[in-house]
Amino acid sequence: MTRVGAVDCGTNSIRLLIADVTADGALSPVTRQMEIVRLGQGVDATGRIAPESMVRTLAAAERYAAECTGAGCASVRFVATSASRDAENAAEFTAGIERAFAAFGTTPEVVTGDEEASLSFAGATGDLRSGGVAAPYLVVDIGGGSTEFVRGTDAVEAALSVDIGCVRMTERHLHSDPPTEEEVWPALGDIAVATGRAAEAVDFSGVATLVGLAGSVTTVTAHALGLDSYRPERIHGAQLPVDEAIAACSDLVRMTRAERAALPFMHEGRVDVIGAGALVWRTVIQQVQRDAGITTVRASEHDILDGIALSQASPA
Repeated sequence: MTRVGAVDCGTNSIRLLIADVTADGALSPVTRQMEIVRLGQGVDATGRIAPESMVRTLAAAERYAAECTGAGCASVRFVATSASRDAENAAEFTAGIERAFAAFGTTPEVVTGDEEASLSFAGATGDLRSGGVAAPYLVVDIGGGSTEFVRGTDAVEAALSVDIGCVRMTERHLHSDPPTEEEVWPALGDIAVATGRAAEAVDFSGVATLVGLAGSVTTVTAHALGLDSYRPERIHGAQLPVDEAIAACSDLVRMTRAERAALPFMHEGRVDVIGAGALVWRTVIQQVQRDAGITTVRASEHDILDGIALSQASPA
């Protein structure tokens, strides 16, 4: 058994998992942490990571590095997603992360969309396979800048990353409080085109289980369940009828910022972007329902972070 650190630095949040992993793929979490840093704030418009976003992210990385040292991690893998793929000043970001994790010799890996999808699939499907949940699976990871679609059973069979994420769609389209129909329809147009591309490339037909990952999906699930606080143990593995999941998405889109902020399970960093995330998840559910006839959807708290940790398991 090896203790490892895994960091997922996305467009909206940076997350840490410290876990003990075994060569046969068992994972025992020690701690999970998350901070909203908005690394991708404005990147879609400017092509650069904003100075304040850079400061927030590197400060969080330094705190995470200290946690990994204190926990006795043997290694740390740091994966960065679409914001740092897109930014002109990505070299500054890379240098800052290397300084923070110098004790581990960690270099941030700006993964491709396909690799991001593969890591998400590995993290999300372990419980499904061990629990005998019907396959093939379609894993959908809704991030801040992009969304990954991955189909597979025991391994990835097809994958596609598309540039529709909750931060990107909010910045591009949703500016009113609450969003107006004139803003929502163009957002839905972008999302529908990207989801249609995914349906062709990944093939949604025959999918037995649709599982959604990341904060947009888990927040929608918390809303559908009527939780009085954010409770990962209730959200992870939750199975919702399609109609209930769609209704929860639509409800969040219609809410004002103040109404969303007042929800007891809502993380303050998701208040501004959950409407766009809900639009993405709703569109995906509707497309998979049409193509595969699914009647339920699942949420998972295990995602790319778990896949990053598992990738560090020593071979048997």
